[in-house]
Amino acid sequence: MQINSNVEKIALEHSDFELRYEPQEKIGVIQVDNFPLLGKLAALRFLEWVQNNPGGVISLPTGKTPEFFIREVIRFICNWNKKDVRKEMEEGGLNLSIKPDLRSLHFVQIDEFYPIQPKQHNSFYYYVNKYYIDGFDLDPRKALLIDGTKIGLPENKKLRDIWPDDLVDLTLRYRQPLNRQERLEKQVLRNIDQWCAEYESRIRDLGGIGFFLGGIGPDGHIGFNISGSDLYSTTRLTPTNYETQAAAATDLGGIEVAKKRLVITIGLSTITYNPDCVAIILVAGEAKAKIVADAVQEEEHIHYPATVLHQLPNARFFVTQGAAKLLNQRELVALSRFKEISDEQLEKIVIDLSLEKGKCIELLTEDDFRQNPFASAAQKKRPESVSEICQLVKSRLITKIEAGITIRDSKTFFHTEPHHDDIMLGYLPFVVRHIRQHSNSHSFVTLTSGFTAVTNQFMLDLLIKLREMVSSSIFNQLFEEGYFEPENEIGRNRDVWQYLDGVAANSETFKNEGKLRRLLRNIIFIYKDSILESLDDRIKELIQYFKTQYPGQKDIEHVQRLKGMCREWEGDCLWGYFGWNSESVHHLRLGFYKGDIFSEEPTIERDVRPVLESIRKVKPDVVTVALDPEASGPDTHYKVLQAITEALKIYEKESGRSDLEIIGYRNVWYRFHPSEANIFVPVSLNMFALQDSSFRDSFISQKDASFPSYEHDGPFSELAQAIQVHQYQMLKTCLGREYFNENDNALFRATRGMVYLKSMSLEEFYDRSRELKKSTENL
Repeated sequence: MQINSNVEKIALEHSDFELRYEPQEKIGVIQVDNFPLLGKLAALRFLEWVQNNPGGVISLPTGKTPEFFIREVIRFICNWNKKDVRKEMEEGGLNLSIKPDLRSLHFVQIDEFYPIQPKQHNSFYYYVNKYYIDGFDLDPRKALLIDGTKIGLPENKKLRDIWPDDLVDLTLRYRQPLNRQERLEKQVLRNIDQWCAEYESRIRDLGGIGFFLGGIGPDGHIGFNISGSDLYSTTRLTPTNYETQAAAATDLGGIEVAKKRLVITIGLSTITYNPDCVAIILVAGEAKAKIVADAVQEEEHIHYPATVLHQLPNARFFVTQGAAKLLNQRELVALSRFKEISDEQLEKIVIDLSLEKGKCIELLTEDDFRQNPFASAAQKKRPESVSEICQLVKSRLITKIEAGITIRDSKTFFHTEPHHDDIMLGYLPFVVRHIRQHSNSHSFVTLTSGFTAVTNQFMLDLLIKLREMVSSSIFNQLFEEGYFEPENEIGRNRDVWQYLDGVAANSETFKNEGKLRRLLRNIIFIYKDSILESLDDRIKELIQYFKTQYPGQKDIEHVQRLKGMCREWEGDCLWGYFGWNSESVHHLRLGFYKGDIFSEEPTIERDVRPVLESIRKVKPDVVTVALDPEASGPDTHYKVLQAITEALKIYEKESGRSDLEIIGYRNVWYRFHPSEANIFVPVSLNMFALQDSSFRDSFISQKDASFPSYEHDGPFSELAQAIQVHQYQMLKTCLGREYFNENDNALFRATRGMVYLKSMSLEEFYDRSRELKKSTENL
């Protein structure tokens, strides 16, 4: 396959893989090590294209995917004449004699929510103006943008006049309107459809898109061309599917809002209209590996929208190593390069073979191994026979299950989580068993505020109830006894006890009093105000604030704090459920978490120091961490992992303790393969009931699942159970149902789910995250 790009040639040399492994791969793929390098490669390829195509037509993505692409383009352009940057660009394949002329380019906006005000910070119109038109200093006169306030509206009408509830009824395209309002809506819909046709024509009049950069959605969508889109589709107003709505929920302020929104998007044939188009899809993280495999290896099909790019000889997937892990031929090539393979590698291959065949490991035959290219290759690199290999893998799995029922004693646990529900969704059964061993002590440490997971409507409902309650005799009495004083730790615990008494009594009155006590306590703390009359004014101000904010709008700092403290209250309730007071629950509120679309990198002074100080205080024997790979799951998870890693490095050096056990967990965002984990914790139906009830009772801001996973339309506790059931079913297939159903141990017979964990030494753990590039002085 011919490569015309010097940047791509150099990147391929570094990757140690071919561009394309035919016939299985239908499009070129270039692999890099991590997310930042992915952005750098895309930036170099973009600038190279601009050098060769001045005045060309570009279309660039929104969202989190292009974070490092944007940073690197700006860094290269702004430092074009700096010696070290020039060396870096030259090594990456750029021709330094031509500085790219970004002002000459024509820009095409890919998509936009509809209806949405363009000035909202969560509109794509705002995004492309901020990061591309202004950020890249593009010529706004050469930009084709999607501004819903200028599309199809009659004179003197606003979006709110046409769509008062933000609901667009597409059936009006085909049916007769029933009243005056519907006649107006039908007229606007016709105007929008005409505008979309004209937008398409304007793109084609420019010769089509010359450089397209995009991400890929959870259903495989590019642009908003969701799974099932016509491969010949053009620019249009269209609904989305649940997966896309869930992915957009954070930006739009909740799934309730996302489900109302339609989208205007360029079509798949808009992207492929120019046969010379350089179309690049950026994909980072192991969580996207299946989506990448489908897009690269499947034939062109409407179920896999990105397969339309197979038509373009210059189309590429730029992916991280994790995102490429299900590209079979590449994995076989990588396997062939090992002189010998480890027990863990062998275990993965045999487990996959067992699941593929639907046979327990003991029943796998030599024919099964021969028919599977991975198993066949693995067998040749091991001295054991097939039966010995199967016995080895079976023994390893049983050892992991036995490790899952082994209870540590006389240990100090330092449980960490990026968000307030990560521990319970990841490994609550493990926690509960170790809480029951009373010689253990536990600290539960949440590292971010988590305020983005609290909706405005939730806050509004709480504040309205608080205003009714704040002048009651109950609250007056509490004020008189100093209950709400900031230093009153017993009062903080009583908030939780009051609420949990309500849970036990199934009393909404008791529960409301508990959560309103804590809300008022938080308001007093934030505003440093304990006078009832002025507190009533504060509450009224907050009510007005939440009534006037648009969903998804970035909150002012003290409101972020208030929302975050609501999440902290929920964490206190969860661990109060199991008997732990607020003294054992710590909220570090790391500073990199600010609710921006691109989170800041953690720093040593701001983000590592609080973690280090907590570790020094607790002096743990066991530290648990969310072990999601980079770009798999929320980026908060990986940045928290970086901060914990640096804190532990410093703590090990100063304390001399190299014996800490690190236990990695994953939850609803990404899973371990059984071969990656080394502790399998059995989960019973009783534990499932506890897990679900404690989640629903504690995480009251999450009960409506406003920010759900794209995999499940419902509370995260339901998804966590589904994952644990699936993990058990995998092991039941591998070991045979008899191992569980006919086991002498009642715990195994009661097992209906499994939690996978990974126990590591400090040295093993340190390899899991990129090092923070900051000084560690003064710590």
